[in-house]
Amino acid sequence: MSTPPLTVNDMVNRIPGIELILGSSSSSSGGDRGLGSSAQILIDGKRLAGKSNEASEQLNRIAANEVDYIQIIRGSSSDLDVQNSGQIINIVLLEAQSRSNISTEISSTHYADGTTEPGGSIAWSGQSGRLNYLFSGSVEPNYQHLESEEVSLNGDFSLKDIVEFDRYRDQTDYTFNSNISYALTDKDRIAFNVLYTEKNPPADLDRTITDYSTGAPVVSYEREDLPATTDSWEFGGDYEHGFDSGARFKGLFIVNEESKNILRERFSSNTLGGAETKKLYLSTNSVYSERIVRSSYTMPLWDGQGIELGIEAAQTTQESDLMQGVLTSAAGDPAYGGLTPVVLPNAHSTVEEMRYEPFAIHNWQINPKLSLETTLVAEFSEITQSGDLRNARDFDYLKPKLDLRYNISNSMQLRTTLERVVTQLSFADFSRATNERDEDQDTVAGNPDLEPEESLRGEVTLDYRLPNNAGTINARYFHHEYENKIYKIDISTPTKIQSTNGNVGKAAAYGLVLNGSVRLGFLGLPEALLTGSVTVQESEFDYDPLVPIEHGFPPYDRGSYRVSYRHDLPQYQMNYGITYNARINDGRMAWDIDNRYNIWVPSNLSLYVEKLGFFGLTYRFEASNLENDVSTPQRERYDGYLIDGALKEVEFFRTTTGREFKFIIRGNF
Repeated sequence: MSTPPLTVNDMVNRIPGIELILGSSSSSSGGDRGLGSSAQILIDGKRLAGKSNEASEQLNRIAANEVDYIQIIRGSSSDLDVQNSGQIINIVLLEAQSRSNISTEISSTHYADGTTEPGGSIAWSGQSGRLNYLFSGSVEPNYQHLESEEVSLNGDFSLKDIVEFDRYRDQTDYTFNSNISYALTDKDRIAFNVLYTEKNPPADLDRTITDYSTGAPVVSYEREDLPATTDSWEFGGDYEHGFDSGARFKGLFIVNEESKNILRERFSSNTLGGAETKKLYLSTNSVYSERIVRSSYTMPLWDGQGIELGIEAAQTTQESDLMQGVLTSAAGDPAYGGLTPVVLPNAHSTVEEMRYEPFAIHNWQINPKLSLETTLVAEFSEITQSGDLRNARDFDYLKPKLDLRYNISNSMQLRTTLERVVTQLSFADFSRATNERDEDQDTVAGNPDLEPEESLRGEVTLDYRLPNNAGTINARYFHHEYENKIYKIDISTPTKIQSTNGNVGKAAAYGLVLNGSVRLGFLGLPEALLTGSVTVQESEFDYDPLVPIEHGFPPYDRGSYRVSYRHDLPQYQMNYGITYNARINDGRMAWDIDNRYNIWVPSNLSLYVEKLGFFGLTYRFEASNLENDVSTPQRERYDGYLIDGALKEVEFFRTTTGREFKFIIRGNF
């Protein structure tokens, strides 16, 4: 036998096409707030009462020996616990009066700079009568050492300066998770789940700046301390009751909160290790919370038809505070790190959304080959902002969706969807925030008058499953037509050119996604699986008043491709695999009022080897970024508006994190 699967994740990785299901993106991408009706993974046909703590996170926590079978659902039906926006994986657990299993994992990760960090996890799962339970905890390193070099040229292409910097992030992620479900009767079920995570990502940044603008090079040094804390929790529960008629009632609630505190202090010195002067104090604090309630009643209508009626209500709140101090001749303030406070408009803000979404989902099995799912969601919301600015707005939308599926044969399915999507606004865009993408600009302005993006999204998908579970081939074309597209708008004053996120009008995005996953039995390698995917896509604005030239917008850049190979070797009780990810980088550009940024994403070559060994444990070696690929973005800055073409500076970047190696020991008890 090959290396036996220890978790559900091990099992699904051996199924052709599973990467397509788990990694697919459907047209239903309206935002992150709330819960919605779609999911890709069910456990015993049920959706978990969680959001951050959702089913895909459980795949590494459920032992493989507790699984009866894994089902891939291609159709849509009112009998499903969720809407099927593509394909659904249903993990069906063994029925037993009593079972219990403990899964453990210890790991050691070695980074390119010689740092080694330990990690591990433990999960206890099982069943006792009508009670199913899962408790797990993990400690995972998230260390990063980023090495970068920036070469800046003046507008006449003479050398301006060279900046070399090292950024160290010494982060460890702690997670506790639990899921409990209990069958009160044969027709009543309750479930609860809890998630707590803590991430303290303190970072240090060292810069060496060589300035050539005055002739002879002048060297100076900068150091930044970036202490930070992040913690979040989530609690959810659901209740379901089945009726003799085949109807069922479902009720669900979720409460969560995430708190972030980040401080950035910059010190400068003319000599390495010499006396330092504090130049910048930048403090960011935010608390994001959700309260979600969702209930629905599903009933059969007549042969082949069913309907689900329900409502979701959610309260979402974000509190944010931003404080900036800089070095001036004026007196300092201890609350601003001893520096002079900077007056930042819209820096202290509380944004709250109250949203109600009644919905109706109708499923119709027209004939044995053809099915139609029709969805209508009405959104009624109010967003209020208080603090430095006060604002209140109401939004009302109807969001219909059609999902038509035709089974050309038992192995081939044609699926078409047409949907009106209203993208949820990011609360971070409402108030002033730190700028994570441009070190020459510490903060960016907010926009309390943003309106949601509206789009009409169509997709056509052809899915073909090869005979004898030999693989799957999938092709998907998508086309999105936007109204009120959010991008950069001009908010300049007579003394300062600046931009912020705003609504710029119509835009479009379209592309083709090809996926294939094939067992290589026809080459004499029945235990080998080859998987590949290619995405080619494009986007464009009808007219961008800030940058009135033809250009697109992220994330719809030119595309990407991925190839992976997995080979099980039963005679050696082992398996290995290799994966290569890369982007088609040509044309991926971010535009702003006075600069444009050529985004370059490095490729990643990774591999693993896994073997069953001593004491019945599984030993696994992983390596990533084997090519040590370097990210090489480029930024052009202009004197005044970009469209005026007065080039001021060109910045060339080279950034790498180096190779990473990980050794893991896993076992079930």
